[in-house]
Amino acid sequence: MPIVAGVDFGTLSVRVSLLDSERGRLGTASASYPLHRRREDPDFATQSHEDQMHALVQAMRDVLHQSGANGTDVVALALDTTGSSVIPVDAQLRPLDEYLLWCDHRAHKEAHQITALAHSEGLEAIEWCGGFYSHEWGFAKLLYWLRNNPEKRKFFATALEHCDMVAATLIGITEPTLLPRSVCAMGHKWLWNPRWGGLPSQEFLSRLDPLFDGIRAKLDGIYRTSECIAGHLSHHWAREMGLKSGIPIPVGAFDAHWDAIGAGCREGDIVNVVGTSTCIIAISSETHLVPGVCGVVPGSVHPAFTGIEAGLSATGDIFEAIARRAATDVRALSEGLEEYQPGQTGLLRLSWDNGDRTVLVNADLGGMTLGWNLMHTAKDELFAAIEGTAFHTRIILERMAEHGVPVKRVINAGGIPQNNVVLNQVYADVLGKTVLVPDGVPTSLGSGIFAFVAAGIFTSIEEAQQKMCLPFKAFTPRAEAVDRYNELFRLYRDVYFAFGRRGSAAAEMGDVLPELRRIAAGTRIAPSKM
Repeated sequence: MPIVAGVDFGTLSVRVSLLDSERGRLGTASASYPLHRRREDPDFATQSHEDQMHALVQAMRDVLHQSGANGTDVVALALDTTGSSVIPVDAQLRPLDEYLLWCDHRAHKEAHQITALAHSEGLEAIEWCGGFYSHEWGFAKLLYWLRNNPEKRKFFATALEHCDMVAATLIGITEPTLLPRSVCAMGHKWLWNPRWGGLPSQEFLSRLDPLFDGIRAKLDGIYRTSECIAGHLSHHWAREMGLKSGIPIPVGAFDAHWDAIGAGCREGDIVNVVGTSTCIIAISSETHLVPGVCGVVPGSVHPAFTGIEAGLSATGDIFEAIARRAATDVRALSEGLEEYQPGQTGLLRLSWDNGDRTVLVNADLGGMTLGWNLMHTAKDELFAAIEGTAFHTRIILERMAEHGVPVKRVINAGGIPQNNVVLNQVYADVLGKTVLVPDGVPTSLGSGIFAFVAAGIFTSIEEAQQKMCLPFKAFTPRAEAVDRYNELFRLYRDVYFAFGRRGSAAAEMGDVLPELRRIAAGTRIAPSKM
């Protein structure tokens, strides 16, 4: 039976899965690469393209060896990556620097400038990304790089998103005008939309900064959705990976968007791709603009639907930080959390440790925990952080529902839900909805699905999903827990908007701490049967 390779580039490693059209997953292998951070600059986060390509070769060869599959039987390869992870290149598409990774947050100033100018000039594109341009996105990162690397400007030819750079490398493209560019990447992070002729006008970009003179032409290319073929695997990279040359590579996308497809996303679903951060993905046959929701892009997730993206800037990163400060790891710190009752810690934790991605889109925020006493532990904070990420997710889902995005099913995908039953149950109780979790690892299934379509093995994404997606485990909301979390959510929502928005209206906060104590005391006085 035909075999395809699904490739998923994450923040710390690349995962390669081999999928058979009848037998499903034959094997998975991963290889890591360093994330370059600077203690003196917590906003700094870069990665090397060369490191990532070496890791891809290693993971591909490892999965071929482990599965016993023959590389010549692989008929297509598809890849997704992190984003917005931006790499500046020269006229031969050679890197001038490392990727400014999605979690590189140095472009605060540039993002504020883009947002302000877009509103002052009535730029329609800004409304399609929730009214704010993020420091995590392409134009902000590129402008920051140009401003801070004057010695490299004369060599700069264009900038690529991670998924487009890897595809161009594998195909052997060295001419910027021949570049296939992902509608998913450019639509969600670079203000691209066919509605206004692609990117914002050159006049707008030049008014932003003269360093952007001519940038629109430099970002030219062949913009396509992911059912289209970007090109075919070059002889060089086929030999490196142990595959045959000439196999099709479809236009790539972001990891969360394809993770949603691999988790079985259909219209009416919300997929929480919970990992280092959280991406919240939905698809809709209608186009609804949602204030504060960071991306509404036709064709970005599924070519036939409008893709909608929101999320939390940190989730797993918060859990890791709490454990690190306690000189342990998340797995050890999580032991016993299943015994915790909703609200029993008396803590209310806001997940702003890495800023707010949605719905405030405010990079200047910091993590905040209310309700501390002298007996609280790191384990208490971890449970409160899980509750806090669930409350934040509810803020986002309610905003989407208010603006016409249906929320019929909730699916928790990504790495963390596979190993954290407590998180899944808390999310079900906080959201008041059954939470479905793929019974197995869905990562890289989405890229495999697009590889099957590229090879013509399946005629549609839906047909491939029907064959390849995993069954679900269900976590159902518990009535008592839902009631208690509704009380806590009212407090969370008040604090979220009062502290999270500059110039917010005066709000009465005097009830928050007493209410937290009251709710916590209730869990001790009348232990729940939940």
